[in-house]
Amino acid sequence: MRWNRLGHLIVAGATAVVLAATPAASRPAAPRPPAVPWTTAWATAPAAAVGGIERGYAGFTFRNVVHPTAGGNRVRVHLSNRYGTRAVRMGHVTVAVSAHAGGTRDGAIDPSDGSAVPGTVRDVRFAGRRWITVPAGAEVVSDPVALGVAADRDLLVSIWTPEPSGTVTQHPAALQDSFLARGPADHAGDMAATAFTGTTRAWHYVSGVDVAGGPGTVVALGDSITDGTASTRGGNRRWTDHLAARLATSAVPDYGVANAGISGNRVLRDSSRGGRSALTRLPHDVLDRAGARTVIVAAGINDIQRARHSDDPEEIAAGLAQIAARARARGMRVVGATVLPWKGRGTWTPEREATRAAVNAWIRAGGGGAFTGVADFDAATRDPADPQRLWPGYDSGDHLHPNDAGQLAMARAVPLDEL
Repeated sequence: MRWNRLGHLIVAGATAVVLAATPAASRPAAPRPPAVPWTTAWATAPAAAVGGIERGYAGFTFRNVVHPTAGGNRVRVHLSNRYGTRAVRMGHVTVAVSAHAGGTRDGAIDPSDGSAVPGTVRDVRFAGRRWITVPAGAEVVSDPVALGVAADRDLLVSIWTPEPSGTVTQHPAALQDSFLARGPADHAGDMAATAFTGTTRAWHYVSGVDVAGGPGTVVALGDSITDGTASTRGGNRRWTDHLAARLATSAVPDYGVANAGISGNRVLRDSSRGGRSALTRLPHDVLDRAGARTVIVAAGINDIQRARHSDDPEEIAAGLAQIAARARARGMRVVGATVLPWKGRGTWTPEREATRAAVNAWIRAGGGGAFTGVADFDAATRDPADPQRLWPGYDSGDHLHPNDAGQLAMARAVPLDEL
């Protein structure tokens, strides 16, 4: 890799593309894509094992509250034992429509309490069986289930694990309250919430919900900013949620939006806080998602600001280019997102700022052909008076994570015609 005379980074081996000079507003509308067999309605990225739990949760029933971005009349459920040290037996799995909508696109929050709409609790089966044993490190998808699912309304995915197992796979930064019954009885089929006396702020085992048909899925690959850290708990106000709302009211097809953000995640390195690197987890969390047609790559800040720091912009750019190349090899579109400002946080230095600026210049230039589109999150969220900082109205207070308004600004910066 090298720098050209304009100061843009050139990535060796990146597929060349011609950047259209026609303004986006004057481009003809893209034809509607054909329906796909399955669209990802909701997703999360398994991030870690629950700490201090070495033999699982024998007899527990977890009732995970999830919020679909797309609707349909049949669903599939994805379950993960990615961070398990032993096989886990899932003795009964159900999916149901929550009696409460959750955080909706009109700004209202009707929090789920674990109760289901009467008549909507459905058994989830695997090759016809009501139970499945998931090996350590494995992930599974269910048989189709007949259930009407609406976009922008909570679903309940309940999992009863009757036996001891190894460590328990979770997504800890759910920004959503879910529920648990300590058992040993099976409560996965309960309509009422009476048995679910425990509350958890993590999603356990569940990693995705698909709906039949639809135009396909946009996957957001990122870190805590994509995960929604500092947005309203239970409000579904991550930038990915706002993007789904934009799609629902635009001329662009109403794609499902899958959130593959993990707090602390890096492009290049695995870490104890951020899980497996974006490069490592790309196949499971992006490429293999049902209906995946586009990935928005919003990563790099943790490579720059966390120890071990990556001070070489070419190294980060090479990692981002590799993500893009692998996605494009699957026929996907790739939108590169610029790295947000973070001056004012204790990890900021002028040298690290120079790294961020160089990476952003490369992304804005299309990544040497790596990207089919660019979302300029930096320009959308920075302070005009000091562009190395978040604008105060978008700063959650920690000078790194946008608040609800900042998350909305990010969603508005995504070029819908590039999806």
